[in-house]
Amino acid sequence: MKQDPESFLRDLFARAVAVADPMAALPAVLSAKPEGRVVVVGAGKASARMAEALESAWGPCEGLVITRYGYERPCAGIRIASAAHPVPDAAGEEATLEMLDLVRGLGSDDTVICLISGGASSLLTAPVPGVTLDELKQVNADLLASGAPISAMNALRKHLCQAKGGQLAAAAYPAKVVSYLISDVPGDDPGMIGSGPTVAEPETLDAALTALAAFDVTLPPHVEAAARAHGGGVTPQDARLSTTQNILFASPRQSLAAAQEVAEAAGVPVEILGDALEGEARDVAQLQASLAIAKMQAAKGPLVILSGGELTVTRRGDGVGGPNAEFALALAVALEGAKGIYALACDTDGVDGAAEVAGAVVGPATLAIAQAKGVDAEQALANNDAHSFFEKIDAQVVTGPTLTNVNDFRALLVL
Repeated sequence: MKQDPESFLRDLFARAVAVADPMAALPAVLSAKPEGRVVVVGAGKASARMAEALESAWGPCEGLVITRYGYERPCAGIRIASAAHPVPDAAGEEATLEMLDLVRGLGSDDTVICLISGGASSLLTAPVPGVTLDELKQVNADLLASGAPISAMNALRKHLCQAKGGQLAAAAYPAKVVSYLISDVPGDDPGMIGSGPTVAEPETLDAALTALAAFDVTLPPHVEAAARAHGGGVTPQDARLSTTQNILFASPRQSLAAAQEVAEAAGVPVEILGDALEGEARDVAQLQASLAIAKMQAAKGPLVILSGGELTVTRRGDGVGGPNAEFALALAVALEGAKGIYALACDTDGVDGAAEVAGAVVGPATLAIAQAKGVDAEQALANNDAHSFFEKIDAQVVTGPTLTNVNDFRALLVL
């Protein structure tokens, strides 16, 4: 390895993001443009880039996709609507209702192309009758602060929205629906990606609430009653999904494999812990710190340890953080300046938590640099203030919008 450790890790991350770029990945799975009327819809942080990639292959198309503010792309025919993430706003609600109207009334000779990526759970927002947007926003905020896994959060969201859990595809019936998906969820379950607007939902509201009870998440009684009256997502037995096809074309596994190729080309062996890791960010950091130290003591270096998935943070303080930055900070604290161990932890969409920062890098000097600048690492960790910590020591990774989203990317380098 000829590069310095930080540049090497940043290159691994850049490659992981590049292979998930819809402009590169989507054309490989696209067929010829269907005959008849084609309507393109979708939502997510990568949806505008997906729409751009689709039109680059098929030419101008009719349709509407919803992306996060700042993630817009130029399209010839598809309208790009912008809305808030991770907490929904009125713009997302208005665009979602417009999208549902757009696909209703189509015939069996028509085709709906649905472009879904991570972030759609917040961007594709139409509260069930009897629930206001402000109430839905509060539920989302409570979920994000609870530390619950994304699977549990999305299961509940499907019962509170008119478009999730297969309902968008059901609205388009009897038109054929072909959904192209970028996975940002552990296990690549299509029903969890963006809360599965084109995928049947087998889980009941009771099951979702039971799973979230362990994280102290409850619904106001009238919100729960409205969700029960609406009936939740579309069941697997519903014939309205019989004309729907879901195609996954970019995933965390592919991105980890691409990073592995870069590392091995530089002569550094790779160990992949998995692409679907879940858990509390600081707890996973402790485990990976112990693993890296064991590898170093056993003279296993050079070695890269890769992992993906989606970690969570149980909010304890009022700082500015995100799961990747918190993982990196907790890792630095656990390593205690161990020589020869470097790490990068970033969200592949370029946004870790609510901050416009992808993540952070750490190394043997991280704690010493912080001490010299008068920054307390343990206090920052206790206050969930990881982004502020890394900003003060100039160790943030800032990419801007990457226009894709295949979840967290973590790389530890043991020399």
